[in-house]
Amino acid sequence: MVLIMMVFLNEVVKLWLNVAPYLLLGIVIAGILHIFMGKDFITRHLGKPGFASILKATIFGVPLPVCSCGVIPLASSLKKDGANTSSVLAFLVSTPTSGVDSILATFSLMGLLFAAFRLIGAFVAGLTVGITDYLFGSENKQESYMADHSHPEITAGMKIREFFYYTFREIPRDIGKWLLVGTIFGGAIAAFVPADFFSGYLGFPLDFIVALLVGIPMYVCATGSIPIAASLIMKGFSPGAGLVFLIVGPATNAITLSFVRAKLGKKSFYLYLISIVVTAVVLGLFFNGIWAALGKNVSLVAGHGKIIPYWIKLGSGIMLLSLIASTFLNRGSRMEKPDMELGVPDLHCKSCKIKVENSLRGIDGLEKVSIDIENKVVQIKGSVNRKEVLDKIKEAGYNPTPKTGNLK
Repeated sequence: MVLIMMVFLNEVVKLWLNVAPYLLLGIVIAGILHIFMGKDFITRHLGKPGFASILKATIFGVPLPVCSCGVIPLASSLKKDGANTSSVLAFLVSTPTSGVDSILATFSLMGLLFAAFRLIGAFVAGLTVGITDYLFGSENKQESYMADHSHPEITAGMKIREFFYYTFREIPRDIGKWLLVGTIFGGAIAAFVPADFFSGYLGFPLDFIVALLVGIPMYVCATGSIPIAASLIMKGFSPGAGLVFLIVGPATNAITLSFVRAKLGKKSFYLYLISIVVTAVVLGLFFNGIWAALGKNVSLVAGHGKIIPYWIKLGSGIMLLSLIASTFLNRGSRMEKPDMELGVPDLHCKSCKIKVENSLRGIDGLEKVSIDIENKVVQIKGSVNRKEVLDKIKEAGYNPTPKTGNLK
């Protein structure tokens, strides 16, 4: 029993160290993309219905490192601001199935061919879902424009602070839990499942069917799905079946499907699910065909983590684990009973959030500020002067309305 657990832990650690350097690099690149191509930039380009907006939504979504459930409030916000349903669906598919962090992590564990196909898969799946809904969905060609809003210019210093917060707080918080789950699950498969188990008992098309049956309802982020798929392939899953799991897992979990059904309509729900399944299967078959044409060379679907020195992998693994652990520890410090709560109806985006946060810095007695963009609420902890808080927010260009708090 002890020996089995040691093998299991060894496989988990090996997976973690192989993926960590690439994932850290991807997280930093994602933070840079967030500053230059964040939610505000996306929102401005998805208002008009048609193929151009669907293409933009797909392209914008591919590099963003947003998890399967993290994309839901973003998609909901886009819809509220007037985005066309077809564009929202395209974004809802391409965003959680890829991301620069997950593409680099795929390269580290599964090789260049897999990374390229995953990138292509996210793009094709998003475009297919969006176009299918545009042609056959209920909203179709309804003209829709998103209301733009203006806010004061964001300084370089504010962008730098936002970069560090998003890169080393928000992203690790979004992917951390499911990356750990995926790594443990993948380690368990590698340790406990006999070699070539799936090729012996679950050849084509059963491996594709299993990938769909497991991937569709299961919640797994784009990054967390990688060690699972890599371990399944090591045990005999065909590479195409692994690709099917990587596509459907992040895009079709029960939570996302419920959101599509409730917010975007019954017809869009069926078009969304069928389009993803068909696209994943077709791409999986094509991937298997390419791999067979290349002689089924195992090295083409193997990771490249071994080319990195061990000390870099070890340092990266410790750093990544520390970032994720810190986000779990900080979750307990969320504001539960604010001393003041303000409604700010013209609070629209992260740029607004940064501007309001900076306007309140330095106020005497201020302990903590929490800003909820979705609900347009500012919460304040500390013994502060109400009028000073209101004046500071107004000076920043916004119109606060007190909701709670009996401060001096």
